Amino acid sequence: MAFQYLNNWPLDEARGQYLALLREAGFAPRRERIPVQAARGRITAGAVYAHICAPHYPACAMDGIAVCAADTFGASDTTPISLLPEQYTVVDTGDPLPEDRDAVIMVEEVVFAEGRAVIRQAAVPWQHVRQIGEDICAGEMLLAGHMPISPAAMGAMIAAGVLEVEVLAKPRIGLIPTGDEVVPPTAAPKPGDVMEFNSVIFSVMLEEWGAAPRVYPIVPDREEAIRAALTEALEQCDMVLLNAGSSAGREDYAAAVIGQVGEVFCHGIAIQPGKPAILGYQGCKPILGVPGYPVSGIIVIEQLLRPLVDLWLCREAGAGHKAQAVLSRRVVSSLKYQEFVRVRLGQVRGRLVASPLARGSGVVSSFMKADGILEIPQGSEGVEAGETVSIRLLRPAGELSRTLVAIGSHDPLLDELADLLHQADPGAFMNSAHVGSMGGLMAIRRGEAHVAGCHLLNEADGSYNTAILEKQFPKGGVYQVECVGRTQGLMVAPGNPLGLRGFGDIARPGVRYVNRQKGSGTRILADYLCKKEGVDPGAVYGYGREEFTHTAVAAQIAGGTADAGMGICSAAKIYGLDFLPVCVEQYDLIIPDYAWDNPLVRRMLELLAEPAFRERLEKLGGYTLDRPGRVRRVY
Repeated sequence: MAFQYLNNWPLDEARGQYLALLREAGFAPRRERIPVQAARGRITAGAVYAHICAPHYPACAMDGIAVCAADTFGASDTTPISLLPEQYTVVDTGDPLPEDRDAVIMVEEVVFAEGRAVIRQAAVPWQHVRQIGEDICAGEMLLAGHMPISPAAMGAMIAAGVLEVEVLAKPRIGLIPTGDEVVPPTAAPKPGDVMEFNSVIFSVMLEEWGAAPRVYPIVPDREEAIRAALTEALEQCDMVLLNAGSSAGREDYAAAVIGQVGEVFCHGIAIQPGKPAILGYQGCKPILGVPGYPVSGIIVIEQLLRPLVDLWLCREAGAGHKAQAVLSRRVVSSLKYQEFVRVRLGQVRGRLVASPLARGSGVVSSFMKADGILEIPQGSEGVEAGETVSIRLLRPAGELSRTLVAIGSHDPLLDELADLLHQADPGAFMNSAHVGSMGGLMAIRRGEAHVAGCHLLNEADGSYNTAILEKQFPKGGVYQVECVGRTQGLMVAPGNPLGLRGFGDIARPGVRYVNRQKGSGTRILADYLCKKEGVDPGAVYGYGREEFTHTAVAAQIAGGTADAGMGICSAAKIYGLDFLPVCVEQYDLIIPDYAWDNPLVRRMLELLAEPAFRERLEKLGGYTLDRPGRVRRVY
């Protein structure tokens, strides 16, 4: 079949036509018989019928005595009846009912005396007796076809004499990682090594969907080697996924190889991330080419491989649970693509608030942190802050109602607080979105956060936070809560190879600087220091290069792509960097009136004052603590 290289098919159109093509080619599940004991969660291949009745004999339903009901007629409190030994049989629950008996009297209603059984209430025929087929009759349908098998269904089948069941075989899906730079996981990768962890992500996702993944060895970027690996996998599997090499680079062979061993249906889907995806097939076997970036890969297999698994297992493709949320920050999108944006979620003032995460195709941590997915349709320029959007949930909705939403200045201590909060209460969570101090205050003004980290310097008097809070909240409505004093300074490479002595040296020729984003407290401090020390920001190489966290700045210096950057001591310590102190700043937590009585907020404030929090900050280094959790001022 002819195809257009790197086209831009709309997702729904490409997916629909691809599935239709495969159905026509004979794409269908295999069947297999398995022991019922191993059938939990499997899908029935067809209807399942009972082989025997359950119970298959008249069974005693109580501990007591089996009797002929007629022998008990007339028994009452005033006229008890004494049954002779030959008139009753002692039985336990589940025992076969003796042939000459037709009722059971509970042991609690019997008094044994001198070998006789004294009763004060007459029995009725078939009392406390489970009749043949009471639960299940032979020939009765237990489960319809294409139904998941629950633990209760397993018990019912065994009770009905069904010891093996025909199920839809799990689709065997081959995962072939490719790339000269790709290496098995290691604790000490060399520069240029790309650790192969996509297969771990993909295989676990496939297992959760009911498939049976098979991970093949890493294949180098050689067309003949990839073709041989693909040919082998197609012989052994029902579907095959080629990971990496799906784009149009000089060593991207996926499309060519798929075209050699089968057919390429489509190359290029109008989604972001994931555009270079390939849809191919050999006979009725699907072949997918998936980009190497992990987030792109995750999106592609969710949108294109999962429907194939659902089709194989004869189940309706579920869109997942969705919820309406208010977007905390503007998201810009391309008109050319349908975009998938990861977000963090939390409930504030009865509304679900969505905070967008980093959007890079390689930012796998954003998927780990994500609580939901915002889908922006093709042809849209994006979504404005404050708009109500539909979010596909990745976490149970119940967890979101017990999530503390922190939006504002970044500090590793927030992660420590989140851990302490969850340890103290496993049902409680804390989500942090790092948008800078000003961004946090704006989120509080919009009613989108429970707490905001803030360290905004007032250049006029050197104080922190008070002036900006008076300006932003002239009518009050917030609490300024003491957290920590933290040391800000210049982070440099170990040993300070450039011999930097202070902030003013960032303007020296040959120094590569990395900055924080505009609106962050650290950026405001850096701008202030430039004025104070007569540094022209335009003369600083990299002053416009922005990162959103202290640790991201530290990572750039540790990785050798920058020589210096402003940050906190704890971030420098994490990455083993040298640190040139500049000042100790006041880092406060700003809590709005509407969140002050929230139980999660109250628990967070308690944790601030506990020894465990102090111990963790001492390990991080660079903090001073006086009275964390104390209210400095109410506005």
